[in-house]
Amino acid sequence: MTGFALPRALRGLCALAALAMFCGGCAAEAPREARHHSAAPVAATPSDDPRPVAGLIRVTPRDGARDVRAADRFEVRVRQGRLERVRAVRIRDGVRRPVAGRISADGRRWRPAASRVALATRYAVDVVARDAAGHRATEHAEFRTYVPAHRFVATVAPAPGATVGTGMIVSLAFSRPVVDRAAVERAVRVTARPRTEVAGHWFGAYRLDFRPRRRWAPGSLVTVDLRLRDVRGAPGVYGLQRRSSTFRVGRDQVSTVDAATHTMTVVRGGRTLRTVPVTTGGPGTETYTGRMVITEKAPVIRMNGDTVGFGGAYDIKDVPHAMRLTATGTFLHGNYWVPPGTFGVRNVSHGCVGLRDAEHVGVGTTTPAAWFYDASLVGDTVEVINTGRAPVLPDNGLGGWNLTWEQWRAGSALGRADSPSGVD
Repeated sequence: MTGFALPRALRGLCALAALAMFCGGCAAEAPREARHHSAAPVAATPSDDPRPVAGLIRVTPRDGARDVRAADRFEVRVRQGRLERVRAVRIRDGVRRPVAGRISADGRRWRPAASRVALATRYAVDVVARDAAGHRATEHAEFRTYVPAHRFVATVAPAPGATVGTGMIVSLAFSRPVVDRAAVERAVRVTARPRTEVAGHWFGAYRLDFRPRRRWAPGSLVTVDLRLRDVRGAPGVYGLQRRSSTFRVGRDQVSTVDAATHTMTVVRGGRTLRTVPVTTGGPGTETYTGRMVITEKAPVIRMNGDTVGFGGAYDIKDVPHAMRLTATGTFLHGNYWVPPGTFGVRNVSHGCVGLRDAEHVGVGTTTPAAWFYDASLVGDTVEVINTGRAPVLPDNGLGGWNLTWEQWRAGSALGRADSPSGVD
């Protein structure tokens, strides 16, 4: 059977109609995604399209990272577009604290204000950014920092809030030996108002002292700022403290003990208050010479020769008005057990400086020892001369005043390029 043939003109019209129907069908059945992409501008105004833009945001350390070290890099970047918002928190012991930071001027990078992350801490970061086409992307990341196996702390003298003499030396005793001395010393800052130059000096791995070039000015307010938290003191050992404390400097008092004349002259603010008779160390047990600092005061203490290498030479249970001058047991104290005529005449002690006192002391005691005890502060300077014995070592008590300023500075772990602690 022969098919019916349409004229050429009609065949053309039919083809156009079929094409129109086919194209219309394509438009009707097109997926919604295709329609969305065809409608989106290539580089137009910002869009609130919630779909993530793959790889746009990069958080360092990566999400899920563990054992991040204090000095490791912490930042947020975008490879194109701009950061809109970065919110970071650190979480320790269930307490959340915001992490201060800023987005760079070009909007491509965020960094925290602190140069180091805190150890033994979880960090959470939420980021919002837009790519070059205006599409918004979000990112959430969390990481955990290294948990040190060991921590160290510093015990500081004088105590916070104390009022001390002008000869006081700030002394830090560490609970573990410090190997990275420069890092630890840099994390301790001792400043005074009025301003004065202050520097540190190491006495072994456990002790760091700070003193000014000259004695503190009377009335100074001294601040000890410990920034030891997460500072590496030795392999696997990090600091635990971040705190600040202050103490006040009182009046200036210096007492000079002359073993040759058996006297002690007390000078306050440049004026002699009193000269009192004393007894110092006898032959073979002479008192140290040099400048010492009162580090403790006790109305009554027990003194036993066994504790300082003298065996059973003495055991006195009620030594009155005792003031410690050295760590090895040199005291300036009251003495009631030698004849009163000894003071100002002979040196008979085992190395201490003795002043005449009563056996039973209390309110209203007027002996020379009681007077001096009441007139003295922890931090007052006592200088002993003419005993014939070598000067006290600078680490025996607070004997640092027996070093020149250059010798003191030489004991710092910081190079001369580093400013002394007390100079801003």
